[in-house]
Amino acid sequence: MNRIQQAASVIRTESDALLNLIDKIDTQFTQAVTAILDGTGRVIVTGIGKSGLIGRKIAATLSSTGTPSAFMHPVEACHGDLGMVSSEDVIIAISNSGETLELNTLIPRIKEMGCTVVAFTGSPSSTLGREADLVIDTGVEKEACPLGLAPTSSTTAQLAMGDALCVVLINARGFQSDDFRKIHPAGALGQRLSLLVSEMMVTGKNVPVAPSTATTGEALAVLDAHRMGAVFITDEEKRLIGLLTDGDIRHTLAQGTYALTHSVTETMTRAPHSITITAPAYDALNLMERHQITVLPVTDTRGQIKGLLHLHDILGKGAFRFNGQ
Repeated sequence: MNRIQQAASVIRTESDALLNLIDKIDTQFTQAVTAILDGTGRVIVTGIGKSGLIGRKIAATLSSTGTPSAFMHPVEACHGDLGMVSSEDVIIAISNSGETLELNTLIPRIKEMGCTVVAFTGSPSSTLGREADLVIDTGVEKEACPLGLAPTSSTTAQLAMGDALCVVLINARGFQSDDFRKIHPAGALGQRLSLLVSEMMVTGKNVPVAPSTATTGEALAVLDAHRMGAVFITDEEKRLIGLLTDGDIRHTLAQGTYALTHSVTETMTRAPHSITITAPAYDALNLMERHQITVLPVTDTRGQIKGLLHLHDILGKGAFRFNGQ
């Protein structure tokens, strides 16, 4: 097996491990979500070695998405850091074997404090599994490591289950882009979301616009030339009345009614979503997320086209454009 085949085998093994996690998600998972939502304290994540590194990432993701969290090293906890824990906290303890000595020494002390303990373990019948209030099974059939020693598939499974927990909590809390911006003021995305639409939109000749008098073929030519995924259709007052996308063309083709000579008003989507030029970027991102769209027309108070905002310009993928430059 050459190196490319070896690498592909690792990815395949870990992918299989992740897919097998789906059947392991049960009421214990939902009870853990409820415990966190109903709790008045923080989520304290703990683990040692590679599981500890995964725990740090889970704690960081939770904190950045609306669930106050912290990582606690089991050894340091036994030497004083346990003072950071209160009875209102939910503890997530991570150990693939469930027999990590340092962690299992700590758990009884935590339970005495009245905390809810959630175990992420590949062995629900282990010491950790028996001591925990709730057990989330992160077990894998085999590690990607050929020796079966280095944590590979098991830590990937732990991380994925942690992400699953984070995302379910995001949805349950109704956490939005503007919430993300508030707690990421120095991050690249946070900085973008704090901008106004006018500061990042595409303007001028870079905006694909076609008049309502155009044929579908003429509008399609504009769409193809600009490669923005959409062309804005305007009336005689330059006001937005419709939008033609790649998807509209495919839909019309599927119906068997497509003709280049038809008026674009027969093919376009009427009354499309738009954003005003003075709106903050996080409002635009929320609108895009809510309606699952990637391109927004930017209009003034009269409904006239002033620019175009693409999802990639907000998220910073590719070249980040300011006013089309």
